[in-house]
Amino acid sequence: MTMLTIGQLAERAGVATSAIRFYEEKGLVHSTRTTGNQRRYPQSTLRRVAFVRAAQRVGLTLEEVAEALATLPDNRTPTKSDWHKISREWKPRLEEQIRRIRLLEQRLDSCIGCGCLSLKSCSLMNPGDVVGEQGGKGAVLLEP
Repeated sequence: MTMLTIGQLAERAGVATSAIRFYEEKGLVHSTRTTGNQRRYPQSTLRRVAFVRAAQRVGLTLEEVAEALATLPDNRTPTKSDWHKISREWKPRLEEQIRRIRLLEQRLDSCIGCGCLSLKSCSLMNPGDVVGEQGGKGAVLLEP
């Protein structure tokens, strides 16, 4: 089995070495240590890092990724079958996220049209001036 140093893994995966160490700290990837205490990663860790990065890109938390990876036997890299099962479980979460993004997109179109960005009247920043009515300072409200 081909083993990679942390630098080789980071370069090939397109992430910083600090990200690899962070992922390891969170239990998302695993290494062995040489007699000199240097980390070595199986080449299959590249797929695991790609899995983590893809999940992050669609808005999943590292906790959600860790839960999914923990369901795999022996901390192995997800196979096509594993990915299918995991993606089915994530589908409702992603659909809700898509719904929220579409609503935000609709609000942005109307907001950009007026150009005011007023914290007192902008429906994107403060729908119905709810925060103002509560004595708030105009927090950004993006929830539907």
